[in-house]
Amino acid sequence: MSVNTTPHLNFRGDARAALEFYQAAFGGDLTVITYGDMGAPEDPAEAANVVWGQVSAPNGFRVMAYDVPASRPWSPGEDPFFVSVRGDDAEEIAAAWKGLADGAVILQPLEPSPWAALYGMLKDRFGVTWVLDVLPA
Repeated sequence: MSVNTTPHLNFRGDARAALEFYQAAFGGDLTVITYGDMGAPEDPAEAANVVWGQVSAPNGFRVMAYDVPASRPWSPGEDPFFVSVRGDDAEEIAAAWKGLADGAVILQPLEPSPWAALYGMLKDRFGVTWVLDVLPA
């Protein structure tokens, strides 16, 4: 038996766009189920919002997301968490960085650091902070 953790990101109306963006950056399969797919949503205006979504890539990358309904409180917060992506292939991490950097605020450029062959931090266009690194061999 194994246990895995998966970041689950909460949005208000941007979950589909965020998941599509992350799929473009990391590849893999996108699965989206809307409130409308589940039956009658609380608010018909939110029928197309995501009740459950996921990007799952063959290299092990996985992220989940959903749209918090308007009937529930939601705040994106200020740095409540980072999503960390670690790998051993510099090209793969650099490609993901390039995808995520589109429209992002770069907090730390992707470059060698004292603890990693490559390390970088950015806040993507959806306000999610990502840390990407390549561990030393």
